Amino acid sequence: MSARILDGKALAAEIRTALRAKVAALVRHGVNPGLAVILAGDDPASKVYVRNKTRACEEVGVRSQQIDYPAAVTQEELIARIRKLNADPAVHGILVQLPLPKQIDSAAVLAAVAPEKDVDGFHESNLGALLAGKPRVVPCTPAGVMRLLEHAGVTLAGKHAVVVGRSNIVGKPVALLLLQKDATVTICHSKTKDLAETCRQADVLIAAVGRAKLVTAAMVKPGACVIDVGVNRLPDGKLAGDVDFDAVKEVAGAITPVPGGVGPMTIAMLLENCVKSAA
Repeated sequence: MSARILDGKALAAEIRTALRAKVAALVRHGVNPGLAVILAGDDPASKVYVRNKTRACEEVGVRSQQIDYPAAVTQEELIARIRKLNADPAVHGILVQLPLPKQIDSAAVLAAVAPEKDVDGFHESNLGALLAGKPRVVPCTPAGVMRLLEHAGVTLAGKHAVVVGRSNIVGKPVALLLLQKDATVTICHSKTKDLAETCRQADVLIAAVGRAKLVTAAMVKPGACVIDVGVNRLPDGKLAGDVDFDAVKEVAGAITPVPGGVGPMTIAMLLENCVKSAA
């Protein structure tokens, strides 16, 4: 029997509907949530991501402004603009689209964003609060993963969760969130010995490394819940996740598709973070 498909697109639509009502209520009280998006360079994927985020803002009533810079922009220019946005009371959220041009220190730019306007949840102080078990702004993709698991009724307490990937954007934050739900968590990475065997022990398996179809059916425990965070472009132009979806869905108990799984949830959580910042 094929796995249950966890439909992130449908859940994200429900969240956006709820956010639309919250935004309308804020507007009635004189507050119109505003998001500023900084896009530096001409990376095609980044342009698509920003366009999708802008469209989502329009749908729920969040004001958005896109600030474009050429690839030759200096770090000083970006930080100066961020400081102006920090001081602007009409801007409730600031998003710096990654990756930035190679001459830019991304960590320094992200650190310039006021923590309370850091709707991506990448600021060190927000990550530190998450580590301390007192989350303020949670990174969007990990938050989306947790909302999907909750909506699907997946029990986490006492379960073994394996996270493949250790980035500050997904791997580490989602591991901390899983710990807060009383899961036993293992984080795997490029130096992990016998990755397949570790993955086979997972009741919940989260793949977030950016390698197409890395997780095969032989790496999945029968009945496991598999969350695929990866988005990879194949040579034929099609999108694929980090999980071999067609094979793994015949083994797993539940699985997210790519596209239509975690991706829409990431944008929904971005909107939710922005609305919370304005409230």
